[in-house]
Amino acid sequence: MQLEISPRQRSQQEEEAEQQLAEEAVGDVASIELWVYPKLPVGEDDAGAAALVPPLNFAEVHDGIFRSGLPTADNFTFLRSLKLRSIVYLCPEPYPEENTRFLEQNGIKLHQFGIDGSKELLVNIPEEKIREALKVILDVRNRPVLIHCKRGKHRTGCVVGCLRKLQKWCLTSVFDEYQHFAAAKARSTDQRFMELFDTSSLMHLTASQC
Repeated sequence: MQLEISPRQRSQQEEEAEQQLAEEAVGDVASIELWVYPKLPVGEDDAGAAALVPPLNFAEVHDGIFRSGLPTADNFTFLRSLKLRSIVYLCPEPYPEENTRFLEQNGIKLHQFGIDGSKELLVNIPEEKIREALKVILDVRNRPVLIHCKRGKHRTGCVVGCLRKLQKWCLTSVFDEYQHFAAAKARSTDQRFMELFDTSSLMHLTASQC
């Protein structure tokens, strides 16, 4: 005997199926969690809470690993709340004096890997600098660590993209995350670089560190 499904039951089943498909469509990039502001010490007032201003394009990449654009003085209180040990700076220009003083005052070590910000990144980027930057990031002794360039889009996006390959992300998800931050400024040369980047020499560093 064949049971007939009423129109109402059919509609409900279709809605459940569509909802399931929508959930499955969410890729790894959904793991970019909204940042939860750390709580200030007891006694801080609302004005202190308002001072927690994250840098441009700030996000948590992994436990103890953060990314952003170049911090300004307005971001220092927020950065202090992260209890950073290290900063990985990806620009060739000297680190701003005001930022250098902030690092010295808070015992934060600067690791600079000067990478040209040219649009022809595939041609100009020194791949060895990416590897050296990743070694610093993967070393848990350097965490919490903040990775940043000028705007937190291209150079930072490439380093994080190569880190994602080490974490076994599929290329589609790597590119989705890159485009999330680069938006209209996304560069095909950056994505090509990430696609061709060879992670084999760094795989031994990721087993217990990321």
